[in-house]
Amino acid sequence: MLRLVGTRLLEIMIFFIILSFISFLLIKLTPGDPVKSILRVDDIAVNTQQMEELRTELGFNQPILMQYWKWLTNFFQFDLGNSYITNEPVVDILFSRLPATLELTVASLLVMSCIAVPLGSLSALYKDSWIDQLSRPISLIGSAVPSFWLGLMFIDVFAVKLHIFPTMGREGFTSIILPSLTLGIAMASVYVRLIRSSLLETMGQDFIKAARSRGLSETRIFFAHAFRHSLTPVITVFGVSLGSLIGGIVVIEVLFTYPGIGKLVVSSITSRDYPIIQGYILFMAITIFVINTLVDLSYRYLNPEVRLKGEDKQA
Repeated sequence: MLRLVGTRLLEIMIFFIILSFISFLLIKLTPGDPVKSILRVDDIAVNTQQMEELRTELGFNQPILMQYWKWLTNFFQFDLGNSYITNEPVVDILFSRLPATLELTVASLLVMSCIAVPLGSLSALYKDSWIDQLSRPISLIGSAVPSFWLGLMFIDVFAVKLHIFPTMGREGFTSIILPSLTLGIAMASVYVRLIRSSLLETMGQDFIKAARSRGLSETRIFFAHAFRHSLTPVITVFGVSLGSLIGGIVVIEVLFTYPGIGKLVVSSITSRDYPIIQGYILFMAITIFVINTLVDLSYRYLNPEVRLKGEDKQA
């Protein structure tokens, strides 16, 4: 396990250097001048000399490699720079928006689990029954419906017409219900089919038949053996689809004006606040890498075959 963690740390360092340079270069090549956004040329009249002075102060006149090296050395000192618009530290801005995004993520995963786990499990246990027949079109429709359209329908019905939930903001528990339902239902449609197919495959394996031959109850077989073993492909897909989850959170935060990191980065793109965009890219990249590492480590617990192979290699 220590070897796996060490390998992952080396990979993330190499990946970080490559990603940070490419993203830094692409941001610098993006059309538009951040100096104009900082000075708000559209609102306040400024002359060319003021723009050049600010450009020199920010280091925009230096070569790209020198700008990147300066940024990289500051990063390893846990300094992502300051926002061009508010002049606040980027780290403080990101961490101030992080709780809202974490709340929405956890709530959406809970909604997804409450739908996908029981529906997928029952569809596998009672194959070809009415509940299995019902879950198939539900999952297909859920996969075909875009999350932003579902969110708009929720806003129209539950917020505009029925006045049950707020349409935007983060004001108490009710504010998170519609965004989490929107994202959770969109994710659940995928995992219902995945849990069903994984359980059906697991229930037909030899170790399940051996457990039945020993007289174990179906309930114990399901919870102690089949369900745990079937989680491996589910966790694998979750690690792979993490990027889609983050993208979905950005869309939902913008749709519901939820003050999370996704809403922040969209506003930063509009105002060309490059330090926040760069900080967001690296923060998300590190997050995905950490979660994928945790997924790999979980294989050793959930799948005995992977653990035994790892022990054989070490031996």
